[in-house]
Amino acid sequence: MSKGRVFLVGAGPGDPKLITIKGLECISKADVLVYDRLVSGSLLKAAKPECEIIYAGKSPDGHTLSQLEINQVLVEKALQGKIVTRLKGGDPFVFGRGGEEAEALAEAGLPFEVVPGITSAVAVPAYAGIPVTHRDITSSFTVITGHEKPEKNDSAICWESLAKSGSTLVFLMGMENLNYICRKLMTNGLHPATPVGIVQWGTRAEQRVVTGRLENIVHLVEKEKLRNPSVIIVGEVVRLREKLKWFEHKPLFGKRIVVTRARHQASVLSEAIKELGGEPLEFPVIDIVHPSDPSLLPRAIEDIGKFTWVIFTSVNGVEAFLNELFRQEKDIRELAGIQIAAIGPATKRSLEDRGLRVSFLPEEYRAEKIVEGLSSLIRPGEHILLPRAEEARSFLPEALKMMGAEVSDIPAYKTAPGKAEKNELQQLLLEKRVDAVTFTSSSTVKNFLQLLDGRRELLSGVKAFSIGPVTSNTAKELGLNIFYEAEEYTIDGLIQGLIQGVGA
Repeated sequence: MSKGRVFLVGAGPGDPKLITIKGLECISKADVLVYDRLVSGSLLKAAKPECEIIYAGKSPDGHTLSQLEINQVLVEKALQGKIVTRLKGGDPFVFGRGGEEAEALAEAGLPFEVVPGITSAVAVPAYAGIPVTHRDITSSFTVITGHEKPEKNDSAICWESLAKSGSTLVFLMGMENLNYICRKLMTNGLHPATPVGIVQWGTRAEQRVVTGRLENIVHLVEKEKLRNPSVIIVGEVVRLREKLKWFEHKPLFGKRIVVTRARHQASVLSEAIKELGGEPLEFPVIDIVHPSDPSLLPRAIEDIGKFTWVIFTSVNGVEAFLNELFRQEKDIRELAGIQIAAIGPATKRSLEDRGLRVSFLPEEYRAEKIVEGLSSLIRPGEHILLPRAEEARSFLPEALKMMGAEVSDIPAYKTAPGKAEKNELQQLLLEKRVDAVTFTSSSTVKNFLQLLDGRRELLSGVKAFSIGPVTSNTAKELGLNIFYEAEEYTIDGLIQGLIQGVGA
């Protein structure tokens, strides 16, 4: 059996977008992924479905695997001929013990590569608005372990040199020893009024920052109850934070928002939340599957020439329709002369991206308004194809029939319960770690509430946001209060509601 290969990859300080392109490539091609506690869980989604994922997290309270055991796992898996990606928070060679892992691999004669990551020593201060260097303040910075035991007789840290260096001092893993660190710096000559910044969970939505001075920072941290993981920054550059802080100014900063859309559709909403400083929590409560009778749509498309209008009510309907059209070895030329209506700008964009011109888009994106707009366009006796969700309301086809149209109401897809982690969701709600939940359809409301097992009290303090009146009505019928209903029934409208409703 040929030897495998190991990639020692820095995952960055927490924000999953701060990983390098090469680091992401190493995750995607791994047969085995060994990851640390501080690695963002969203990065694990980039792994292959068949990838073996091993948690090797360490915390101040204990280790899942010892460093020796981690080294052995890397060696054993690589000797089995597998591609192993060792995913480490920050940079693997900056207090990440990556050097020890590389030594173990070298001694075993195994090939390995080091993929550097953005170290928290630089990135975390930056996200707090603290530059580690500044031309007018200091031209150097020093990164020091904060993990050294105070009771050591011979310290490996030259405290006197640090105190007199004039550098920005960045301590990693030092919260347990914060009092010791401050005392050593002051007793070795650093002024008690020297500014200090502490950043907990830097670069993430739950980032918290406390600033003070060497003489009082311990008290302030205890008052605010900051814990690990935190980065300690000592130096005059900390004064710049009030002027330069930017992350906290994002409108959804610090907010954790549940996204209930199907997994393949969640990215648009999730990315918007991330860009605005929030943390999307993806719990796909629905899945898009084939309808109960999958023969109806193919038969309708075989007879496509008889239709005068095709009305699309969702992107899912567009995709199902066009997939079947192409499966039958037809293309959009078959729709020549057929008028197309779309409910909503997203549905319209989906059609236009495929070369189809939309003849009608209602002013409001719901069935009632499309009927109102089409009433002057549709003539009695015209044939209308309506490919949509199997469980959709009957209002639209019935109203079209009232106009005298011949309506083929065809189920193109149906929604099924998704694969959201029920226990994880309930635990987050129990711990009050959710600020808002978003609903984009009636199905998302129904399936989300089923995940709660009747424990409505878990939603205490959580604001519910709806994409439109149909979704809101379903929520109200099920006893769920909607805090905000989007004025524009789109993802953009939902985002605007989040900014107004839970924005920082």
